[in-house]
Amino acid sequence: MPIDLKAHIRPIPDFPKPGILFYDITTLLLHAEALREAVDRLATVVRPYKPDLLAGIESRGFIFGAPLAYALGCGFAILRKKGKLPGRISAHEYALEYGTDTLEIHDDAVQPGQRVVLIDDLLATGGTLAAGARLLRQVGAVVPAAACVIELSFLHGRSKLDIPVETLVTYES
Repeated sequence: MPIDLKAHIRPIPDFPKPGILFYDITTLLLHAEALREAVDRLATVVRPYKPDLLAGIESRGFIFGAPLAYALGCGFAILRKKGKLPGRISAHEYALEYGTDTLEIHDDAVQPGQRVVLIDDLLATGGTLAAGARLLRQVGAVVPAAACVIELSFLHGRSKLDIPVETLVTYES
């Protein structure tokens, strides 16, 4: 019997500010069977895209991306916020609701033409995933898809993406 992943995600009202309902994955991470189920389901939906490499977005994309890469037998690259990677990097600045942010990747993380599936915990407005896909393409990757544990469909994040996004749990309001 499959595990109900939604039952292991804790909604927290008014975080990080009043009026926001935050979906907390830490309760899912505490439950070994739910975590295993999430990684197994992600493997099932990502495998058909035949990735050479997965790329996780800081920081919760690392939590799911690394064990998923292990399960799929492929490598794992990290996309970090500005200033957190040593060595030679490539960067992509993108717009937020109030300002900008930057994602970075090591210059040698992706070989030209590698198929790289983007991994994060949450698809909300789509801005961070879209920026991640642009950065990966900038360094030569082919980005066939992205995958997330949670989707907040009422924010219409898919509309900002030009790739398929696989999600495990959807919240419609």
